[in-house]
Amino acid sequence: MIINNVGFNHCHDADFYIDRPNGSGDYLLLLLKTDSIFTLEGTDQRVPGNTVFLYKKGTPQFYRCIPQNTFSNDFVHFDFENDEEEAFAEYNVPFNTPIPIKNINFLSFCIKSVTYESYSCNKNKHKNVLNYMSLIFSKIDEEISLCSETAFDNKFEKLSIIRGKLYSRPYDFHNVEEAAHELRMSKSLFQHNYKKKFGTTFINDLIKSRTAYAKMLLTTTNLNIDAVASQCGYKTYVHFAKQFREQTGMTPSEYRNANKNKT
Repeated sequence: MIINNVGFNHCHDADFYIDRPNGSGDYLLLLLKTDSIFTLEGTDQRVPGNTVFLYKKGTPQFYRCIPQNTFSNDFVHFDFENDEEEAFAEYNVPFNTPIPIKNINFLSFCIKSVTYESYSCNKNKHKNVLNYMSLIFSKIDEEISLCSETAFDNKFEKLSIIRGKLYSRPYDFHNVEEAAHELRMSKSLFQHNYKKKFGTTFINDLIKSRTAYAKMLLTTTNLNIDAVASQCGYKTYVHFAKQFREQTGMTPSEYRNANKNKT
């Protein structure tokens, strides 16, 4: 890896801006410590501090300071040698995309070390620089994965809430569309995530929850069968009886008769 220019903890006044329509002629890794404005695909976007930004070689570079503020960052201008670009591509760090970073101090330390090694006379400085840059990319990759896992967990937490509501109030849900709409998901995405989370489909859970609720009503109340079907969310007795028998092997009346002396 060739380090063309590197800087640690550089600060600039409010009039700071970068305007490079053809890029800088190399790759540019930015570690932003203050909020800034980036122009991405013709649109200005405020990018917060504690963010990494990697410009691909040949990409236009437009970024500047927030008005009436200062700009602080670490940066590395670099080029790949031999097959290094393929090796670094395995870290899945996207180009031209703001990447929020939690442990920015560690990455800043690595860039500080790259700065020191680049201007030193150390025997192994080229190897050391490559190792530090590999570590930087590896930690960014981990941060991206962690953010994805967090979003994934949050989504599954919402699915768990839906499932809890389904089993406590099965009559509130009539189809997949209603549940998907509650989570602002498409029907297909909701069904995919639901099965991945719980190992069964939403419809199967809906039928099981309605059946469990029907069993309770049949054994603890004197509601007629049609009323039980309605209380469980069914529009017709036929539909209710069919699904109940598939789940229990008995009709609702048979189940009530068989369990009337057990409560």
